[in-house]
Amino acid sequence: MQDYISEITGSNIIAFVLGTIPPLAFMVVFTLFAVWLERKVSAHMQDRLGPMRVGWHGSLQTLADFLKLLQKEDIVASATDKALFNIAPYLVFAGTFLAYAMLPFTSIYIGSNADVGIFFVLAVSGFVVAGLLMAGWGSNNKYSLYGAMRSAAQIVSYEIPTALIILTMIMVYGTMSLNEISVQQAGFLWDWGIFGGALTGIAKFLIIPFMLVAFIILFISSLAETNRTPFDLPESESELVAGFSTEYSGVKFAMFFLAEFANMFLVSSILVVFFFGGYQSPIGYLGHLLGIDWLVPIEQTFWFIAKGLFFVFVQMWLRWTLPRVRVDQLMTICWKYLIPYAFFNLLIVGLILLI
Repeated sequence: MQDYISEITGSNIIAFVLGTIPPLAFMVVFTLFAVWLERKVSAHMQDRLGPMRVGWHGSLQTLADFLKLLQKEDIVASATDKALFNIAPYLVFAGTFLAYAMLPFTSIYIGSNADVGIFFVLAVSGFVVAGLLMAGWGSNNKYSLYGAMRSAAQIVSYEIPTALIILTMIMVYGTMSLNEISVQQAGFLWDWGIFGGALTGIAKFLIIPFMLVAFIILFISSLAETNRTPFDLPESESELVAGFSTEYSGVKFAMFFLAEFANMFLVSSILVVFFFGGYQSPIGYLGHLLGIDWLVPIEQTFWFIAKGLFFVFVQMWLRWTLPRVRVDQLMTICWKYLIPYAFFNLLIVGLILLI
C-alpha cells in the first residue's frame, strides 16, 4: 500500500502518513462496534435486551459514551510518577497500532508487506507489556501495581507457547510474511492452513491433527495475552478495582480501552491468517466469475473481517460462559500444559515436513 502511494505522490513520508490512516480508522470504528456488540451479546446471554434507546438497537450508545469520555477531566494524582503515568497509555496504544500495520486485509491493501511481518508483530507487542508496567508503577497505587505485575507475568509466560506455535507456522509456510501466508492458502476451504494448507500428499493428511492442536494452543494463548476471560486476572474487579487502569480517566483511559478491544481483533486476525485462509474466500470469488477485477479486493476484505469478527464473538461468548481462573491455575495451564504440548507439536510437525 505504501509503495503504491509512494509511486503516486513521489514522497515516502507522505506515503507513510497516508498509509497509517486506514488501520487507525479501522481500529476506532471496530472498537465502537465491538463495545456495542459485547453489550448486546452479554445481554442476550442473560435474557436481556441491552442498549435500545440511542440509535437502532442502541447502535449509537457506544459513540455517545465515547464522546462523553473525551469530555471527562484528565485527572493526575499528585503522588504519581507523572512521566511514566502519562506515557503509558500512548505506549500501549502504539504497540497495538503498529501491529495493525502488518495485517493483510486484501491482496491489494497491506499496511506494510514486510518479509518479517509476524516477527514485527511479536516485537511491538513488547510495547504493550512495557506500557502496562509503566502504568502500574507510575500510578503509585497498590491495585494498579498488582494488576500490572499480573499482566506482565501473564503476557510474558504465554508469549512462549505463542512463539513456539509461530515457529511451527513458519516451518509449514516457509515465510514470516503474513500476506505470503495468506497467498499460499488460495483456493477453497480445504486449502486453508487448518487442513494442511499448500502441503500435498501424505504430509497434508498427517499434519491436520497437529495443525488443530496448534490452533487450540494459539487461541488459548491469545485469550491470555489480551486479558480476556477466563484469564482476566489483571483487571479482576472484585480484587483489583480496575487493575492497571484504576487511576486513569478521560482520554488516557479511552486509549487503554481502545487498545484492549483492538487487540481482540488483532489476535483473531493472526488466527485467521495462520489457520483459516486469511483474506481468501472458501468458495471462490464472484469478481472472477463476472470478470470484475475490482470486486475481488472488496470480497477479500469482507472475508478477512468476517472471519476475524467470528473469533471476536467467540471471545465475548467465553467471557459470559467461563469463570475466572486463579493465578496458580493460570500459570499451571501455561507452564505444565501449553508449553510442553507446543514444543512437542513443533517437533512432530518438523518430522512430518521432512517426509
